Amino acid sequence: MLTVKKNDMVKVLAGKDKGKTGKVLRVFPAGNRAIVQGINFVVKHQRRTGQNEQGGIMHRESSIEISNLAVICKGCDSPTRVGMETLSDRTKVRYCRKCKEVL
Repeated sequence: MLTVKKNDMVKVLAGKDKGKTGKVLRVFPAGNRAIVQGINFVVKHQRRTGQNEQGGIMHRESSIEISNLAVICKGCDSPTRVGMETLSDRTKVRYCRKCKEVL
């Protein structure tokens, strides 16, 4: 089970966008990467493909390594490490290691 899921608020711990926060748009579990809104912009040169579509230089988010992200807990409102726990009904949940609240 991954520590980061879609729609989580995360803070960037390392890289060119260190310290910024954003919402996770998509997670790629096979490559341990995620796309975060407003983080890790790259330049893509787009060719015009249709009559109405316009080509040019596009700025878009690229994926970032999950190890460089920390989930922001809603309870204590700070970036935290995520723990895994199995409940009595045998379901796995993620919890905040600081305040022990289920994410």
